[in-house]
Amino acid sequence: MGKEYRAKVFKSGNSVALRLPKELGLKDGDVMVLREEQGHFAFEPAPAKPARIDVSGFWGKAPWLKPLRPEDREFEERELDWDGKLLKRDD
Repeated sequence: MGKEYRAKVFKSGNSVALRLPKELGLKDGDVMVLREEQGHFAFEPAPAKPARIDVSGFWGKAPWLKPLRPEDREFEERELDWDGKLLKRDD
């Protein structure tokens, strides 16, 4: 079993808060997950959000690809058969 700490509950606005000792190594703004199980409470750091993909390094990796011209972005209207019902774009 790990170390035991005492923490104080206090009123904060319309809620109650739990002041945790700095020895736990938590920083201001850390997000925690709190669970209540059979009258006992457990908390742990929330899973980190996945990092955003940095696409800045992709520039120039495929020099054979060229931007589409506006006239290449046009498409021909066609009928679509979904479940036996022909649909046009205006339907």
